[in-house]
Amino acid sequence: QVQLVESGGGFVQSGGSLRLSCAASGFTSRINTMAWFRQAPGKQRDLVAYITRSGTTTYEDSVKGRFTISRDNAKNTVYLQMDSLKPEDTSVYYCNAVVASILGGQNDYWGQGTQVTVSS
Repeated sequence: QVQLVESGGGFVQSGGSLRLSCAASGFTSRINTMAWFRQAPGKQRDLVAYITRSGTTTYEDSVKGRFTISRDNAKNTVYLQMDSLKPEDTSVYYCNAVVASILGGQNDYWGQGTQVTVSS
């Protein structure tokens, strides 16, 4: 079992910045990829960015150059630095961890979500 707790959401004006954090606990040694997703009201949950255990990153096109995902394996924490925020970035942001199962395969774990609201 892995538990994920997000923090850092809030209200910001367009062009502003926020930094999200997600702290993992439990069987953290089995965590592989960590990611941030977001979900706006009435829409599906979409991938924003992910980072592998070795530090390779991938971003959704609309956030490239504005968002930066990073990871501190010693602290079992993943971060999302969000700069040049736009109103369309308004969503609930969810932390995700892909965890290797002792039975083989992988399982997904999710945080509770943190609201990010960007005003125009």
